[in-house]
Amino acid sequence: MCLSFGCTHHNPIACIVPPYMLRVLALRGDPATARMARTLLAHDEQLRLERAAHASPAAEMQAIAPDPDLCCPDRRIHDGEFRAALPGRLVRSEGDPPSGIRDADMAYDSAGQVFAMFAEEYGRNSLDGRGMPLVATVQHRRNYNNAFWDGQQMAYGTGDGKIFQTFLQLSVIAHEMAHGVIQHSGGLIYENQSGALNEHVADVFGALAEQRVLGQDAHQADWLIGRGILGPGINGRALRSMKAPGTAYADDLLGTDPQPWHMDQFNTTTDDNGGVHINSGIPNHAFYLFCSYLGGRAWEVPGRIWYRTLQDINNPMASFADWADQTLRSAVALTGAGSMPVVMLRRAWKLVGIAV
Repeated sequence: MCLSFGCTHHNPIACIVPPYMLRVLALRGDPATARMARTLLAHDEQLRLERAAHASPAAEMQAIAPDPDLCCPDRRIHDGEFRAALPGRLVRSEGDPPSGIRDADMAYDSAGQVFAMFAEEYGRNSLDGRGMPLVATVQHRRNYNNAFWDGQQMAYGTGDGKIFQTFLQLSVIAHEMAHGVIQHSGGLIYENQSGALNEHVADVFGALAEQRVLGQDAHQADWLIGRGILGPGINGRALRSMKAPGTAYADDLLGTDPQPWHMDQFNTTTDDNGGVHINSGIPNHAFYLFCSYLGGRAWEVPGRIWYRTLQDINNPMASFADWADQTLRSAVALTGAGSMPVVMLRRAWKLVGIAV
């Protein structure tokens, strides 16, 4: 989520901390905090350039059919030892006992939980649909206030203990892994409404992975992305709320959560690749409403509709209206025309200002 991206916009560096949050920190923070924020913004730019140098969008834009011979995950967790080089020292491979490094074992367990959701609920074998290894690095850089998917692997900082206290939280891990699924499912170009959909889909599967592990139905879940990762002195619950966009945090240092929930509040901006982290609140809220209307387990019917839509949309520049229309097509295909999910889905989109 603070995504920088390759020059094609097809292969973003997907960071959890949005750039608008870093810019607020650079303006409002004390000298050390401002310096940290500027360093992170510069690092995002460096990652963008490195990713652009080896991006191959033509190959990665191809949709991949699920592998019918689903197996177990191939997790490869590394200790970055607080250095910048990736992936670092391999500390736990698939089937190994716990490493004794708390972050590494959390990353290992969470990667398995996300893999299981995609495999068991949606028939997908890993992020690319073909069993790609799940490579991750923990303890990336010292006091690093970010986590990211770079097109090939995940990397997690430890936070500085002040603004962020961890990035090893299941909705964050699943969000970053979902960016890999999006990348290998035809992609959504990372700018404007298609970019906001990219962020939205990653949030959806971030929330669903956590709800599935906790065994929560739609009404029990809090629908927060990044719950508990903010520092103890920060006035906020998470990075985003799908249930109530714009309410995740309100802090003197971080500012106020800028996400809208309705198209009337759509933010037209050139910042944040056209507001990809901001405007994702609109489809996020539509998904929350849909799941709330249906009740039950959101990773089942709603998750399957959203996963099918990602596979079938075939439009990397899709608008919110395009996505909404395709979700209805998916709902009809999966549950039948005139079914309760179709009726409730149409209502959810209407309530956020998108008529389908």
